[in-house]
Amino acid sequence: MTAAVTESLVTSFVEATNRHDAEALAGLFGPESVVVDDNTEYRGASQIAGWIQEHQIGPKITLTVVDYDQSNSTLTADANGDFPGGPLRFAFRFTLADTIERLEIAPA
Repeated sequence: MTAAVTESLVTSFVEATNRHDAEALAGLFGPESVVVDDNTEYRGASQIAGWIQEHQIGPKITLTVVDYDQSNSTLTADANGDFPGGPLRFAFRFTLADTIERLEIAPA
């Protein structure tokens, strides 16, 4: 990582993504969590587990942190993997509690 990330859940998200560890990623989300990626909402453990497999693990995504804005829990990172056109820069906006309650991903 090239920028300091101060929330452990966000750091864990980046590390688990880069290890391609679906179980660790899923463990960061609660049963009521929501992920919004590519204008699609994934709600709850089952849908988020599917998103993790299809959008993180399958294409072997790795994240290189560019910036982290603690004031709004937004991570900017370059994503690379088995997809055309990479690396691509994305903003990951987290809503955090004991787990990742909500994650919104958009091009940065």
